[in-house]
Amino acid sequence: MTATTAVVVGPAPQIAPPARAVGPARARTRWTAWQSRVVRALSVLTAVGVWQFLTAEHIRLWVRFDTLPTVTRIVRAFRHQLGTDTYYLDLGQSLIRILTGFGLAAAIGVTSGVALGRSRWFADVIGPLTELARPIPAIAIVPVAILLFPDDEAGIVFITFLAAYFPVMVATRHAVRALPIIWEESVRTQGGTRWDVLWRVVLPGSLPGVFGGLSTGIGVAWICVVSAEMISGRLGVGYRTWQAYTIVDYPGVFVGIITIGVLGYTTSAAVEFIGRRVTHWLPRGEETTK
Repeated sequence: MTATTAVVVGPAPQIAPPARAVGPARARTRWTAWQSRVVRALSVLTAVGVWQFLTAEHIRLWVRFDTLPTVTRIVRAFRHQLGTDTYYLDLGQSLIRILTGFGLAAAIGVTSGVALGRSRWFADVIGPLTELARPIPAIAIVPVAILLFPDDEAGIVFITFLAAYFPVMVATRHAVRALPIIWEESVRTQGGTRWDVLWRVVLPGSLPGVFGGLSTGIGVAWICVVSAEMISGRLGVGYRTWQAYTIVDYPGVFVGIITIGVLGYTTSAAVEFIGRRVTHWLPRGEETTK
């Protein structure tokens, strides 16, 4: 009897080693993350180096690199722009437009997406209108925006709002409709009301899809706000980029392009960062690959 007990109790300490293996696993994860950052940095530096070589050597393949400015000329132009007030004025104007239009699109898009996903009446009345308007490019509405609004500023914000609204609305609608019905039934069986289902099931459960739509929407919004600035704006990064092209300032054109890229990357990364914090309960890639 005692021998049997010793056999049962004896192996218990062998459970400890997996807990001690967590340290090396985290170290490997950190090392992999650093490797990923290094590879990404090298890819960007390689692309810059190839651009410098092709433009400095006046290479002509299928495209004419000899007509484009070198990296060194673009850097000099960028340094000059950073020393002017106009650059920061354009930067601030574009950011105000994008944040205003995207903020409206996020609020209205999430609200209408939830309504379309939850209400049959709302889907029957509003759904056909959204589906008819959704395939129309937002930039094609520029003439209508000029006619609708008394100033260019409101028209550009309206175009930005339209560009971001549809990705947010569609992603939210799909996320709401994809929720398992058993989640709603479990709340209702405990006496929950429709508002309980909305706050405890629909909104938390659809958050991953909502932030996917927000990330897509901010990218599309930048495309359209820059295009609208080029067509009807008087300030902004898009307007300044087009103006540089009209006066044959090609390094200035690339200063605008790079600025737009950095702004788009920063705002998209901010949306994704907020999404990760809000949906911190979701398993991440490192956890699912173990």
